[in-house]
Amino acid sequence: MRSPVSLPRRAALCQLAAVSLLGSLHAGCATAAMPPLLDLQLVDRDSGSVLAQYASAGRRYSPGSPGARYAIRLSNRTGERVLVVLSVDGVNAITGDTASFGQTGYVLGPWETTDIAGWRKSDDRIAAFEFTSLGDSYAARTGRPANVGVVGAAVFREVPPAPAVAAPEGPPPPVSAMPAMPSPLAPLAPLGRSAAADAAAPLAENAARAKLGTGHGAAEWAPITRVDFRRRTTRPEQLLEVLYDSQANLVAAGIMPRTVATLPRAFPDSRGGYVPDPPARW
Repeated sequence: MRSPVSLPRRAALCQLAAVSLLGSLHAGCATAAMPPLLDLQLVDRDSGSVLAQYASAGRRYSPGSPGARYAIRLSNRTGERVLVVLSVDGVNAITGDTASFGQTGYVLGPWETTDIAGWRKSDDRIAAFEFTSLGDSYAARTGRPANVGVVGAAVFREVPPAPAVAAPEGPPPPVSAMPAMPSPLAPLAPLGRSAAADAAAPLAENAARAKLGTGHGAAEWAPITRVDFRRRTTRPEQLLEVLYDSQANLVAAGIMPRTVATLPRAFPDSRGGYVPDPPARW
């Protein structure tokens, strides 16, 4: 026999249940995914087409063609500036360092879309991204083959600007008081094989023939402008990854569908009538 519950206690239990329900609703709202800050796509630079993305086990994959140049298309989906720390094969695309969240990146204006087409060599030049074998990839040639085959973006929002305060008019500050311009990026070391890469080359030779990586292509003109940006958080507010490989490898892994050949059909047309004569033989 169930124990009776007094009316005051029953009312208290009902109120507790209501509070619990509201709490769960608030928790659901708090854990709901925020709208994306950024979209990331790979673009074939020769054809201008966006490479298709295929989902598998919660990750996204795009097929590449050996020797093809590609760009990384970044699209800001917000009405404010965002900072994008860009990683290619586990390497920061601006500095050449092994990628991490706290490094420098590209700043996109509100709703801006831009294509990043290569490794940043200076404020004016890049070395084109191109699909190549794993062993010929920039990451492998600099002794870091472990993360070849993925493009990533760590996205940060900006600290809101302080309200503007009208400053009293006066003479311009002396030159010595003007803020110093940031020093230029240190140039990357000449591309060469490290001792670690040489030692790992025989072990990776077979895999290098099959898996795609991103090479250090021809020099191109691609000027940039330096700006200041204060991150709102120390960790990225969005993290994007697109893995890539050859179409054959993605099909073999079950990520891309196999191309089904057109099979003969018994009734391709049914217009009726009688059998006509075939064309005359010459």
